[in-house]
Amino acid sequence: MHELLEIMARLRDPEDGCPWDVAQTFATIAPYTLEEAFEVADAIERGDMGALRDELGDLLFQVVFHARMAEELGQFDFAAVAAGLSEKMRRRHPHVFGDAEIPDAGTQTVAWEALKARERAAQHQPGALDGIPLNLPALARAQKLGRRAARAGFDWPDARAVLEKVDEESTELAQALAERTHAPEAVEAVEAVEEELGDLLFTLTNLARHLEVDAERALRRASLKFEQRFRAVETRLAARGLRPEDVGPAQLEQLWNEVKEAGR
Repeated sequence: MHELLEIMARLRDPEDGCPWDVAQTFATIAPYTLEEAFEVADAIERGDMGALRDELGDLLFQVVFHARMAEELGQFDFAAVAAGLSEKMRRRHPHVFGDAEIPDAGTQTVAWEALKARERAAQHQPGALDGIPLNLPALARAQKLGRRAARAGFDWPDARAVLEKVDEESTELAQALAERTHAPEAVEAVEAVEEELGDLLFTLTNLARHLEVDAERALRRASLKFEQRFRAVETRLAARGLRPEDVGPAQLEQLWNEVKEAGR
């Protein structure tokens, strides 16, 4: 760790460092931080432990980078980041580092969120939805909003009730689409379709929560399945010297179903 911190300091040296590293700011590095976090998740999804080791290193480097820039501004350094994290983990696990008794993971989740709520209140964030970053990926933010609202008592009673809401939102989206068909140039009609689609997507994230399914993981797996099947369609077409754009929708659908059945 000491060597890594020294490397970062050298890279940021105004005279002898790397021009690219020296030119960076918190804002320019932030997108890379998000990218590295997603690459960690990808390595986990693929079960590639070698890649996971490398991606964790890349993610750690992002933390070191931000801490170094803060140190240069006289705000805090990496040691302060680590010390703050250690203190927080001890404070949030009184059943491990103190005398509290928590029998299972479910109880711990409730206790953890209650403690975080008290911390938000102490930081003058009394609202149940305070502290959820606006720049989180939309799906992740929707899930957090749903969980927070549910803990405050605002929720559907069960998954069946959410399914009914999904049907309701689907109907409203169909109505908005019909209105756009009659007035395709109307800005209000276009915006209504986007709004209703957003409502449907948000409701689906809450359905995932009630089903105890991680919506991000479910969508990622569905996307991967689609990708694999579409590539298989391309492979079958390539064997005939064709590409997807060379055939019609009906033939593509037939090939898709063949690939889908073969996968079973």
